[in-house]
Amino acid sequence: MAEVRFEAASRIYPGSETPAVDELNLDIADGELLVLVGPSGSGKSTALRMLAGLEFIDKGSVYINDKDVTLSPPQDRDIAMVFQNYALYPQMTVASNMGFALKQAGVPKDERRKRVEEAARILDLEPYLDRKPKNLSGGQRQRVAMGRAIVRSPQVFLMDEPLSNLDAKLRVQTRTELADLQARLGVTTVYVTHDQVEAMTMGHRVAVLDHGKLQQVARPRDLYSKPMNRFVAGFIGSPAMNIIDVERHDGVLQLAGQPVPVEMSTADALASTDGSSFGLGVRPEHLALIGDGGSGIAGEVTVVEELGSEAFVHVATEHQGERLTLVVRDEGETSTQRGDNVQVGFNGPTHIFGPDGERVGS
Repeated sequence: MAEVRFEAASRIYPGSETPAVDELNLDIADGELLVLVGPSGSGKSTALRMLAGLEFIDKGSVYINDKDVTLSPPQDRDIAMVFQNYALYPQMTVASNMGFALKQAGVPKDERRKRVEEAARILDLEPYLDRKPKNLSGGQRQRVAMGRAIVRSPQVFLMDEPLSNLDAKLRVQTRTELADLQARLGVTTVYVTHDQVEAMTMGHRVAVLDHGKLQQVARPRDLYSKPMNRFVAGFIGSPAMNIIDVERHDGVLQLAGQPVPVEMSTADALASTDGSSFGLGVRPEHLALIGDGGSGIAGEVTVVEELGSEAFVHVATEHQGERLTLVVRDEGETSTQRGDNVQVGFNGPTHIFGPDGERVGS
């Protein structure tokens, strides 16, 4: 078991003036599954490779169990990596693939077989130990790659987008299996993905990166309900949060001529904030279609996305002289259709961001 710590760790690639990872400070608890998430180029995979010893650290330090491993080679860090392309040896059986690292380390044959069989039992791979990788499905190959990491009994698992090569249904199934496996093993795990849904459903905590900088680290529910800045608000959630530039008139924020409700703590913070322009964030489930006679934001339905248990209605309206589309969650089997004239009202919390993109209020 291990605790992991990044202290102002930076990586600047040759020929670039902008750090790929910029002074990352991050503590990962013993036994935690922490997910690094962000768009392409955010630095998440680079941070993982810095922890693995596969990338040089230009500034700062990395610790595993309070031991400074910044300059330690990968083999001295007691970590195991799982990659997205499985990296299995095609000429070897499943059992040989899983036990190869142990063989290279000089582990006795009986001990190797014991560890491989135990990992195969955990991963439901016992019927496939004598097969070659070409005779396995994608999900089974990924479990073999996991098994190869498990048999080493490392301090830390590092997973770099291990599910990205699987089809959508298998990805959902396998991510559930991985989360359950990590909980049973209790091994500290750092998991990299660009898929925010994957991050939210798997991580004990989620660290959001953008352009090499850590934006926020928190439990999934806190990221969703209290995003600390405009980037996190727009990145976390599917469908994405509606984020609109709004103006303050006579102390009240307005969207398409309608007042925007804000929580008391946010109102107090707004009252002490200069400026008239802010960012408004509101999730689709915190907007509602209002029936005839209601007082809301008038608009026209342009798209209805029916997903069975729910529907997402895209409503075009006019805001500050420009066309604006709001995404509103509606009930499943909605009667709303493209071309309908509707009104949209607020029925949940809103999020306000200042000109610097940071959250206003708690």
